[in-house]
Amino acid sequence: MAEVNQTLDGYRLRSLLQTGQTSQVFEVVELKSNRHFAMKLLLPEAAEKPEQRRALFNEAEVGIKLTHQNVIRITRVSRSQATPHFIMEFFPSGSLRLRLQAKDFAFIKEHARKIFKGAATGLAYMNAMGYVHRDVKPDNILVNSIGDTKMIDFAISRKAPTGFARWFHRRGRPQGTPSFMSPEQIRDEILDGRADIYSYACTLYELTTGRPPFRGNSMNDLLGRHFTEKPLPPSAHNADLTDEFSAFVLKMLAKKKTDRPENFHQVLIELRKVRQIYKSVPEKSLEDE
Repeated sequence: MAEVNQTLDGYRLRSLLQTGQTSQVFEVVELKSNRHFAMKLLLPEAAEKPEQRRALFNEAEVGIKLTHQNVIRITRVSRSQATPHFIMEFFPSGSLRLRLQAKDFAFIKEHARKIFKGAATGLAYMNAMGYVHRDVKPDNILVNSIGDTKMIDFAISRKAPTGFARWFHRRGRPQGTPSFMSPEQIRDEILDGRADIYSYACTLYELTTGRPPFRGNSMNDLLGRHFTEKPLPPSAHNADLTDEFSAFVLKMLAKKKTDRPENFHQVLIELRKVRQIYKSVPEKSLEDE
């Protein structure tokens, strides 16, 4: 396992930012330039598994092609047998999941509009570049102390198939996070940006209410509810939320993708029309945009 102060591939590991089930993320210093980056490195046991290597390299390959202020920038990848890793920009922040775990709802409330707009803007760019993120959730949105956001984790992101490629889609085991998966993602159908819109709506729901829109007694029960259960408006769980914001979220949670906004550009237009997210926060003026 990699350790702080170790040097790897021209980078000194400065501090451990995160440890996951299969990987670690370090703040690193590039020795030749003294610039700070982040490194995502597979744990030794994961480095031996083809599926984990594929996910890491897929994440790197997608990220290298994306350049946007609301999407984490990946700059290089190493396919080393022992220490596969990639280098990305260093964005000093934590995920929105950490804010939720700390019950820091005051921060989310203060920066809600900026966070929601930033995440939607990053996803609009990803979708416009032809990619479906497929794992939009609070864990995969970084936010700093002033509400700047970056989308991360493209391990299961895919190009949306077009033309003849659509004919060759075979259904398999669905990938994603059960509380945030759209009905079509659970069915492992061909996905487009509207699947990300559904996951984004689940994310906004949890950020503003402290709970996801659906809960189940088992995995199958939870997945089934995405098809059968009508979600309560977010305002049913948080009386400070406005009806117009609740309606905005519920529209994105439509079971049929054709009933959701067409794309994230439409989501951003609809978000702009929401004058008030929280009743206790003054209405925005157009100058706020």
